Amino acid sequence: MNIGLRTLSTGLPAWINKKISLRDCAEVKRLLKDLRLNTVCEKALCPNMGECFTRRQVTFIILGAICTRACRFCAVAKGQAPVVPDPDEPRRIVEAVQKLGLTHVVITSVTRDDLADGGASVFAKTIFNLRMANKQVMIETLIPDFNASEKSLRALAQASPDIIAHNIETVPRLYKEIRPRGASYNRSLQVLRRLKDIAPGIPLKSGLMLGLGEKKEEVFAVFDDLVEAGCQFMSIGQYLAPSNNHFPVHEYIYPETFEEYKETALSRGFSYVKSGPYVRSSYAASDYNQ
Repeated sequence: MNIGLRTLSTGLPAWINKKISLRDCAEVKRLLKDLRLNTVCEKALCPNMGECFTRRQVTFIILGAICTRACRFCAVAKGQAPVVPDPDEPRRIVEAVQKLGLTHVVITSVTRDDLADGGASVFAKTIFNLRMANKQVMIETLIPDFNASEKSLRALAQASPDIIAHNIETVPRLYKEIRPRGASYNRSLQVLRRLKDIAPGIPLKSGLMLGLGEKKEEVFAVFDDLVEAGCQFMSIGQYLAPSNNHFPVHEYIYPETFEEYKETALSRGFSYVKSGPYVRSSYAASDYNQ
């Protein structure tokens, strides 16, 4: 593990030091609890939760809180018996968006391999409800792969979100170890390609974690694959293991190296890139529209 010279007493590098204030989160957490809504901020133990909740920014998880995949980097609960989709959930998301005063909404979901369309129709319904309530709101969807179903991807695209994101997560060599069940690097590229064909006017976004054991040339190759697939936006962040039971961190990447990755990604064809230790898929999501 390469953590360099600038370290804290915890053994972490000096730039990995963000704290979560439960007091700052309390108001937003109470609102979400009252409306029975899930967020990736809470379920994935995001280190940015305190900062984002203080700004009254959240990323909603629809379709329950149990994922049918078994990715070793993710803190979201996993299992094969998820709940039936709640038909009232889209309405409650609209209510939360209104109470939080959100102008840019990010909707993601757990992977639902048990559903025939992967949950695409619920994404579409949620987008429709948000548009009915506020035609000016920007809507970003961070989607699972829907098993690359053209029907599901078309249903999502026809709902006209402003951005569609689908995370590639890591380099292909590490997929079998980190994403052992269900996920496929090539399928994720196929998802992006199909979306570009179906809805060429909707910007595509993807995300990549670093520190899992990847090599620079592998990361650069992922940049090229994503650009070829039609991706315009990219988020690059440091992987931080949610617990000792998750895949271990292999390396802490220097902030200046993240800047190098950003410049390289832009030179390879991306329109906008966020890159840094605490960057996550939906972190400061509204910046991608500027």
